[in-house]
Amino acid sequence: MPDPVLLISDLHLSPADPATVDAFGRFVAGPARRAQALYILGDLFEVWIGDDQLGEPFYAARAAELRALAATGVAVYFMAGNRDFLCGKRFAHDAGLTLIADPLAIAPFGDTLLLAHGDAYCTDDVDYQRFRRIVRNPLVQWLWRRLPYRWRNREAAKLREKSTAMNRRKAEAIMDVNDGAVATAMRTAGVATLIHGHTHRPARHRGTHGTRWVLPDWHAGEGGYLRIDADGIAMFTLADTPFPGTTD
Repeated sequence: MPDPVLLISDLHLSPADPATVDAFGRFVAGPARRAQALYILGDLFEVWIGDDQLGEPFYAARAAELRALAATGVAVYFMAGNRDFLCGKRFAHDAGLTLIADPLAIAPFGDTLLLAHGDAYCTDDVDYQRFRRIVRNPLVQWLWRRLPYRWRNREAAKLREKSTAMNRRKAEAIMDVNDGAVATAMRTAGVATLIHGHTHRPARHRGTHGTRWVLPDWHAGEGGYLRIDADGIAMFTLADTPFPGTTD
């Protein structure tokens, strides 16, 4: 039987959460090495202000862990999230992975699946979508990368604090994906299955437009992954047990 394909997202790796950093190390040295491919659907890091961040030992070590995984023959793919959309060619080179577009259709075992980070479908959050358009602008990114590293680091911290404060005032429904946006994306891609992260609400949703899998976030050493193989799709915790509410 062909090796499975694994998908993860929203690890938000940072020095402030050593338990999750350790769990990530065990994952890429364990379950991930038994896969044919690993897809990281965004927010691998809590923040990424540019590839010169690899000059910090913490981030260089995470890239080295992924490079070691890729060296075993596992294909590693990375899709930008809302926290690490500035991961670029240097990061890809140092981590031994391939940068992929958002969204992306794949068909590892015959059926075509649509992969996405998920934030683009949160269309009810108008303020966030406006911010997303600004920071994803190539000119804005070009200018940002040319600012001093310390200044970028300081400003990124301020933006995170502001975002956290704003999210506390928003209704939960606004920060979830819009069903119409999801249906449109799936119809446009011609797929019956969508897999995404971002919302931190792991689940399997079945609707008139198909099935939507939401990947779990990782925190304090806990999290999970999606496994695709010849038998189908299933979600597991890091302890290799079925994720609650995602299996029949």
